[in-house]
Amino acid sequence: MSRKIIVLDTTLRDGEQVPGAKLNAVQKVEFARQLERLQVDIVEAGFPASSRGDFESVQAVTRAVGRQMSVTALARAVKSDIDAVYESIREADQPLIHIVLGTSNIHVEKKFNRSKDAVMEMGVEAVRYAKTLLPHVQYSTEDASRSDFDYLWRTIEAVVKAGATMINVPDTVGYAEPHEFGELIRRINERLKNLDDRVILSVHCHNDLGLATANTLSAIRGGADKVEVTVNGLGERAGNTSLEEVVMALKVREALFGCATNIRTTELLPTSRLLTHLTGLDVQVNKAITGENAFAHSSGIHQDGLLKDKRVYEIMSPEEVGAESMELVLTARSGRHAFKHAAARMGFEPKDDADFEALFEKFLALADARKEVYDHDVFALVNGHREAQPKDEAVAARLFELESFQVVTNELCPTATVKLRRGAEALKGSAVGDGPIDALYGVIRELAGFEVRLKHYKINSLSRGEEAVGRVNIQLEYDGKTYAGRAMDTDIIKASALAFLNGINAIVLDSAPGEEAAVAIG
Repeated sequence: MSRKIIVLDTTLRDGEQVPGAKLNAVQKVEFARQLERLQVDIVEAGFPASSRGDFESVQAVTRAVGRQMSVTALARAVKSDIDAVYESIREADQPLIHIVLGTSNIHVEKKFNRSKDAVMEMGVEAVRYAKTLLPHVQYSTEDASRSDFDYLWRTIEAVVKAGATMINVPDTVGYAEPHEFGELIRRINERLKNLDDRVILSVHCHNDLGLATANTLSAIRGGADKVEVTVNGLGERAGNTSLEEVVMALKVREALFGCATNIRTTELLPTSRLLTHLTGLDVQVNKAITGENAFAHSSGIHQDGLLKDKRVYEIMSPEEVGAESMELVLTARSGRHAFKHAAARMGFEPKDDADFEALFEKFLALADARKEVYDHDVFALVNGHREAQPKDEAVAARLFELESFQVVTNELCPTATVKLRRGAEALKGSAVGDGPIDALYGVIRELAGFEVRLKHYKINSLSRGEEAVGRVNIQLEYDGKTYAGRAMDTDIIKASALAFLNGINAIVLDSAPGEEAAVAIG
């Protein structure tokens, strides 16, 4: 029987630390529900002590999926952080407090400016306190791969005796290499099993040298029973270990590893696509498992071999990860069944028949205009439909909506006129700019009343042909924070306007009700 590997997804905590990838509470809940469909064992929902907004987001995730998955959140080894984690996750059926504290010389000397014994005692006291709140406590020895082994083990031994039920060994800066990291885990595992064989050994690897997946797999062979990963490998700097890569490596090479996960692999691609939509961060086309070209073959030799037997050049089938072996091109005559199948592959689950019919009508309109509808078009339809869903009335009254716009571009005086609506209030204005987008953003900025700075603007095509759907991703800076906005449309000017408004609305949602009025310009 295969050894069970526990999967903790930290996309909503470590992955969200990527600049511009911050999600609001609604988006976090939507992604957490997709992780539930993926059958992740534990979701790390955030860092609740960092802000009131993050605390509320973790609480919202707990209430949405805490009956189906174990929920955790990060705390430093201080009482207030641990209290914040407890209060935000305590409604879950299986809550887990996660405490992190450095063990390497550079962390002890530069971050804490204390003796090693004093830092260790901080960790022990933190675990003891956390155990008075919840039965399950994970302790992470930050920067373990650069730590002195004797001190690292003394720390692990001390916190286990204090009550830690999981020990997580991070390669925090992606410094380790596979043989070295696997041997480190083997040594710790051997001692840990003698100390208390009920304690779960976990790993958390970063990808600074491109070795995160290899290090994680080596750690599994060394005895680790739990992995901390992110979808698409999202994370700070070069990212974290990629969930889909570890899961499929264990599945494809199960005879070698003798391990398996509970992950429903057919949900891997829908999960990847949803995260791409929510964050606006694209997956490289040659990314393993979820990249656009992961199952594409252009070489004549490869194509010839595939036609004879797929196993010649494919070690897993596209269907295993939620992709189609061949793209199904839809038309207005495809019918509801074919479209429903295509939409389901993009992660669409209708609330009811009326919800599906509303999306189907949008598909028919696009199919009439485009004649042929491809996977990327369905992806754009589904995510545009998600964003257009009715919101809570109190929330909706605070958000800006685009009613209409007109952009005139020329070499002398590019001009934009925009009509917005905010609840019952109608707003209209015009502005000139250096170009059409500059003019458009200038008038929206003025009407919304937020002095934001555009940090990043990117546009790319999501489909084929002259009427391709364009996706615009932007980043806005406001009050020292970065907010993302994104939108899709066949009209790239409209998509640009909607993306900017979505970024403004992200600022509104991050503010307390009424607070935005105090920061409005003029």
